Amino acid sequence: MRDLTDLGRPVEGVLWMLATGLAFVGVNGIVRHLGTDLPAAQSAFIRFAFGLLFLAPAIWQARAKRFPMPVLQLFGWRGVLHVAAVVFWFYAMARVPVAEMAAIGFLNPVVVLVIAGLLLGEGLGKGRVLAILVALMGALIVLRPGLRELSLGHLSQLAATLCFAVSYIIAKRLSSLAPAAVVVAVLSVTVAIGLAPLAWWVWQPVTGVQLGWLALVAGLATFGHYTMTRAFMAAPLAVTQPVTFLQIIWAAALGALVFGEGVDGFVILGGALIVGAVSLNTWAEARRGRIPPQPVP
Repeated sequence: MRDLTDLGRPVEGVLWMLATGLAFVGVNGIVRHLGTDLPAAQSAFIRFAFGLLFLAPAIWQARAKRFPMPVLQLFGWRGVLHVAAVVFWFYAMARVPVAEMAAIGFLNPVVVLVIAGLLLGEGLGKGRVLAILVALMGALIVLRPGLRELSLGHLSQLAATLCFAVSYIIAKRLSSLAPAAVVVAVLSVTVAIGLAPLAWWVWQPVTGVQLGWLALVAGLATFGHYTMTRAFMAAPLAVTQPVTFLQIIWAAALGALVFGEGVDGFVILGGALIVGAVSLNTWAEARRGRIPPQPVP
């Protein structure tokens, strides 16, 4: 593990993280463009079916692995959570402004902090509690409950964020029990299998153009995860984490220029509070050695 004072290759790390943000905003924009023409479960299934093609080498590697039943159960529960998460996410993305989706999505690491502190015995020190409170304040600024009506899309994105966070916690446990490539491959297979009956239940005719867009979603998502990994390898989280805030700026610009959505200053402010709280907590915990500044390649 690299010491926090060793910034590695910060410029490279920032550039990789910039590419990550652009890739994920591209994913959001395409799903927003597709809108509600296809049911959420069907869109999610097609996206993951294309993702299986990109992950074919990892799936081939995973085929020969044998795991005890408790590990298989963890894989299964993660698959169930991810199925729910992606259906919620696809439903919300077609109905909620792009910038709001990005801002709410940044609550994911905050939920992880709460779960790790309360259920996994990591504790909730003053730093974590402060980060959680500031991030929740940011979420309230974004959502403004009571001042405007919260739609099913907003509630769906909150549900997706919660499911993704619990899935991440399980992935953290699985990372010590199976190779990373196998963890990713098994997730893709289980999610595709889990989505298949839901997609079949609501299946509608799909055009070649829609298939092309969803293939691009799968490619951009795979590329985004790759560039994120490269960013973490190049520089510590204290360097790369703050760059994620630019996703909200890009999402707001995309929403305004492409979809005619107004730029909401409250969303930018709330998103900045969420990302700032997460970034400062990441830096503080890395400084204390509670989390690694960067993963070991």
